[in-house]
Amino acid sequence: MDPSTPESTKPKLEALRIERTPVRARRRRRWPYVVGALLIVALAGGFWLRTAQPLEVETTSVTLAYPSQSAIVLSATGYAVPQRKAAVASKATGRLEWLGVEEGSRVKAGDVIARLESEDVSAGRDRAAAAFRVAEAGLRQAEAERFEATREFRRTQQLVAQNFMSKANLDQADARLRRSDAAIASARAQISANQAALREAEVARNSTLIRAPFDGVILSKQANVGDVITPFAAAADSKGAVVTMADLGTLEIEADVSESSLGKVRVGQPCEIELDAIPDRRFLGEVSRIVPTVDRAKATVLAKIRFIEKDPRILPDMSAKVSFLSRGLQASERQPLLAVDAAALTERDGRTLVFRVDRDQVNAVAVTAGRNLGNLRAITGKLSAGDKVVLNPDPKLTDGSKIRTAATK
Repeated sequence: MDPSTPESTKPKLEALRIERTPVRARRRRRWPYVVGALLIVALAGGFWLRTAQPLEVETTSVTLAYPSQSAIVLSATGYAVPQRKAAVASKATGRLEWLGVEEGSRVKAGDVIARLESEDVSAGRDRAAAAFRVAEAGLRQAEAERFEATREFRRTQQLVAQNFMSKANLDQADARLRRSDAAIASARAQISANQAALREAEVARNSTLIRAPFDGVILSKQANVGDVITPFAAAADSKGAVVTMADLGTLEIEADVSESSLGKVRVGQPCEIELDAIPDRRFLGEVSRIVPTVDRAKATVLAKIRFIEKDPRILPDMSAKVSFLSRGLQASERQPLLAVDAAALTERDGRTLVFRVDRDQVNAVAVTAGRNLGNLRAITGKLSAGDKVVLNPDPKLTDGSKIRTAATK
């Protein structure tokens, strides 16, 4: 090195020196970093597996339950059946000329709902009316004849008493008077006969008018205009009844009760009726009667439950579930409560929670638990009937956890 080189250039020259440290020694100093990196990756992978892997859960539904369940002693199924129902027809046979109702029409007792062709019976009625008028005229003629016979008899009596006429003339006048009395009696009898014939003709004509036998609703039509109505005989292409109607005010539930459970049912027993078609309301009922006959095939007895509460939405043949109660219900027991399976409730940090399912994850919802309703528990909270919640939630389940549904109860 040149002695004249400045001292400031010496560190730069030192930096150009080649490191002579062995490779094996450098590798020994690097392995702690590699192990640390692998450990971090493993921990991150485990955390990812715990957080990203969905938990398999069972679910159940939030439902509406009634407190009346605690008073149920027996349940049965049945149908709404009108106790007053009729297939309306005419006594007369003829062709249907006019039909004035449709399905669902409401009618009053005596309303004309259909009419048969009636030209022949109308003509017969007119003939009977004319005969009745002829009989009335005959009576008036007989009464006039009797009036004349009476006057002649009295004159003859006076003349015979004065010996101006013979007794034979008096006998003739008396006979004439008697004949006039008989003619009057005959005319009156003829009037009665013609009057009866007229009533018969009017009945025959009225038979062509089909009237509603009671207040009710038309359920179905069996005939149309132009059909031949033959109520008392079967004929090709003929109809027996014109319409079927029912009094919906007489609707009752007919339910089959197992004969082994008959001891739990009595006349006058309070009931609660649930109709499949009206799930948002339950109706109060009462056992009106028990039919004293056992169905051998089904080993059941028919119980009839009348409605205490009426609703125009109740229709014939609606299916129903009847709950026979041990006691009457209070007004508060008739209001539905939000309820869930008790196994869906869990305690977390002093709060009662349920985990509501939202697609592939859950949300924790705080609720307040109420009374027991059989296997269910009444709750209040930000839930709605039909919501799905986790059953027997895992302790690892948290708000926002990913899930996979296993089964629904």
